[in-house]
Amino acid sequence: MSKDASTKRNPKSLDTALLSGVAGGIAGCIAKTVVAPLDRVKILFQASNPDFQKYSGSWKGAYRAGQTIYSEFGIRGLFQGHSATLLRVFPYAGVKFMAYDHIHHILMPTRRDETNFLRFSSGALSGLASVCVTYPLEVARVRMAFQTTRTSDASRPSFIGALRQIYHESASVPTSKSAAIFVRFPYLKFYRGFTATIVGMVPYAGTSFLCWGYLRATFIPQDRKTATPLADLVIGGVSGLVAQTSSYPFEVIRRRMQVGGITRPDRWLGWHETMVAIYRSKGIPGFFVGLSLGYLKIVPMTAVSLATWQGLKRTFNI
Repeated sequence: MSKDASTKRNPKSLDTALLSGVAGGIAGCIAKTVVAPLDRVKILFQASNPDFQKYSGSWKGAYRAGQTIYSEFGIRGLFQGHSATLLRVFPYAGVKFMAYDHIHHILMPTRRDETNFLRFSSGALSGLASVCVTYPLEVARVRMAFQTTRTSDASRPSFIGALRQIYHESASVPTSKSAAIFVRFPYLKFYRGFTATIVGMVPYAGTSFLCWGYLRATFIPQDRKTATPLADLVIGGVSGLVAQTSSYPFEVIRRRMQVGGITRPDRWLGWHETMVAIYRSKGIPGFFVGLSLGYLKIVPMTAVSLATWQGLKRTFNI
């Protein structure tokens, strides 16, 4: 912290950017840990895991799915894939919040410069930056959460094991053009669902930071001392709810594409094929599978993340 607590750090300085990133990374890890069991169940629903489809579609089903995981795998089962989550979330959240602060300062140096379009643009650009940096870790995390059967080698998948499985999962003899691409460029397998993620990130991050900036400007005076943790929690929760609703179909498509290496290891599942498969299976509601559970997860997660980020920024005198 600076010697003079009443003086904010220079927003253009490197140490300010790094501290903002550290605050964002810590905030993201805390928020993800709070909702990790819900995230595990939601991924199983979204990716249409055959062992858990009978539970999807209701709050009671989500509770029963959690009970099943706990009875078979214990508390560690509810946090399966969480180690990969934390490895991804710290740089993901750190880059996102650091980029948002920097882009926000460039586009909107004062509150008088703020517009809803610029708020949306700042959030969307920061979200895209974070995804590009950390996407392979996200794919590994989803694969770990999707796994529900024990193997002879280990009772639960490891992060390194998930990475190794992704790298080696395509057929050794190409059976399609996409498989041939995997053989030639194996690292592309870590980017299954990347296009859906990019498209979905624009409305999610953009809307989240749009709501965050708009609600803070509307209900919190410019004096930062009045921005209480409770206000940050409430505004963060509302922002997460609106953002989740606007981008959820893209998230379902992305999950199905990310686990495509398990269901169809020899080929790349594209947008059209994935959307058609979802629609034929469950119709339009199929694009919103797990949304109610998503609300239960995303509202506290976003609230905790944004409030913790703001609290740490105050601590760091940013």
